Amino acid sequence: MPCEGCMERDNKSTDVTMEFVLLGFSELLYLRVLLFLILLIVHLLMLAGNAMIFVAVIMEPSRPPMLFFLCQLSVIELCYTLVIVPKALLSLIVVDGSTISFVGCAAQMHIFVALGGAECFLLAAMSYDRYVAICQPLHYVAVMSEGLCLRLAVACCLGGFAVSLALTLAVFRLPFCQSHRIDHFFCDVPAVLYLACTQSYAPELPLLTACVVLLLFPFLLILTSYVCIAAALFHVTSSAGRCKAFSTCISHLAITVLHYGCATFTYIRPKSSYSPARDKMVSLVYTNITPLLYPLIYSLKNKEIRGVLRKMLRRRKITQLN
Repeated sequence: MPCEGCMERDNKSTDVTMEFVLLGFSELLYLRVLLFLILLIVHLLMLAGNAMIFVAVIMEPSRPPMLFFLCQLSVIELCYTLVIVPKALLSLIVVDGSTISFVGCAAQMHIFVALGGAECFLLAAMSYDRYVAICQPLHYVAVMSEGLCLRLAVACCLGGFAVSLALTLAVFRLPFCQSHRIDHFFCDVPAVLYLACTQSYAPELPLLTACVVLLLFPFLLILTSYVCIAAALFHVTSSAGRCKAFSTCISHLAITVLHYGCATFTYIRPKSSYSPARDKMVSLVYTNITPLLYPLIYSLKNKEIRGVLRKMLRRRKITQLN
């Protein structure tokens, strides 16, 4: 049913010519310069950290499955922030907010959700890797073969892409009200849904379905893996062996908690509870701070990635001496 005050979509105002205005942090007028500098520094550090892990893993001739998944995770994080941060920085420069076309907004949402979904599936694949390593150590090399890792990586990307495409199409088929000012620094799903001229909860069903597929299903797989790991460690008599096995899971657990904590808070709640100011701050954390923490967590807690980074620095030092 057409709603009063909805944006007309006729020959004069097509989806191609329609524009949204990203308000960004327009309410923080006196903190624009400080926010811009902080966001820029964090973004550059994040790019450097993930790029360093990516290059280090690529240069390693023999890559175990965990390093292969870490390399894919770094690529996802690099693309993840490159889709969001440039527009966020622009919104801090432009006083009245930056404009984005209807198609551009849809593309940004689609890529963002696809990468986030791929990361959820990838975290599940990494938990399976830890399960095989701890519960079936004698069969680890045979089970986690290069072919299986490659198929899991492709499946993660395709799964995230498919669910994101369905969600984006469902969101942008909705009628939008006359006010097309998005109180956010990018086209996030709750922020765009907030502009929809609907009085029912039906438009939220695609988002709920996407959350079940992208968040709940991988989370159940991760939970199942760690229940099996905990059961296996319970039968280990040596406390040193138990701690050593558990230490290989700490970095993955930390990233899983960060990723799912922010995503659950942002997306699994009704439209009526949407708060622009609160959501922008949470989004600022999981699009900037969290990707910066990932390289730090893995560099400090993962023995394999530390070894690869040491090798890379050693090669660079030898090259400089020569």
